[in-house]
Amino acid sequence: MSFGRRRSDVLGAPRVTAPVAGSGAMPVGAPRSPAGWAERLRRRPDETVLRVVFGAMLVATVVVVGGDLLGISGTHPADAALPAEEAGPARPFLPTVSPVPPGGAQDADRNAQLSAAMRFELGPDGRLAAIGTITPGTAGRLEQELALRGDYVTTVVLDSPGGSVRDAIAMGQLIRSHGYGTLVGDGGYCASSCPLVFAGGVTRRVSPDASVGVHQVLSVSDGPVDAARDMNEVQRVSAECQRHLYEMGVDPRVWMHAMETPFESLFYFAGEEMVELKLATAIEG
Repeated sequence: MSFGRRRSDVLGAPRVTAPVAGSGAMPVGAPRSPAGWAERLRRRPDETVLRVVFGAMLVATVVVVGGDLLGISGTHPADAALPAEEAGPARPFLPTVSPVPPGGAQDADRNAQLSAAMRFELGPDGRLAAIGTITPGTAGRLEQELALRGDYVTTVVLDSPGGSVRDAIAMGQLIRSHGYGTLVGDGGYCASSCPLVFAGGVTRRVSPDASVGVHQVLSVSDGPVDAARDMNEVQRVSAECQRHLYEMGVDPRVWMHAMETPFESLFYFAGEEMVELKLATAIEG
């Protein structure tokens, strides 16, 4: 009986493949002519149509995934400022946004202050001002500052466009452990990851003309793009942010606004909304 393959009885002899009579099969490597496809369609219409449809779906999938990978592989300007110790396969963080609140453009000096690495200044009435971008290591510097002057501090006054998620969460937890309040004062700005710090206050006050906003987490890869890995990391960090807010007594719906807002934009909270969501305990003035 023949099944279309004949093998020599001599061990090691070359293998020969031949078409089965009447099957329409062709030797490997032989070109398929239009007539061959027509014959195949006539003999096996369902199988042929399914093969064509599957092939088209495969091509479309490759195109879509390729476009997504190109989008994920883009870097953010703030990433260049991150120090070497933060390097890794993926760095999830809330990118620092342009320090321009809804009220309009600000002067160059203020923009420079907010864009620089965060600094701490002790003022009157137990107020510790935290001004600038939350860079990796900022939480450690805050801890050192509190070790020196913590007995005098009662309130941490925030003016920041955000930055490192890891440090922002650690700073919020540190503030809560010391029992300090937080404040975004007159004309103040607290955006991106800064609200994670603000949430740490036992009391959380916002001036009427201050700006508080959130947006999505961004993951930046140093090596080859791995969409699944980066997406998992972003989801993990988003869950960590929600957990932090919940532990601080803030309504997790605050982070829903962040997840719905692209990282290049900001969602700004109205005063009454911050109180309703327990992000703020009071609006001053």
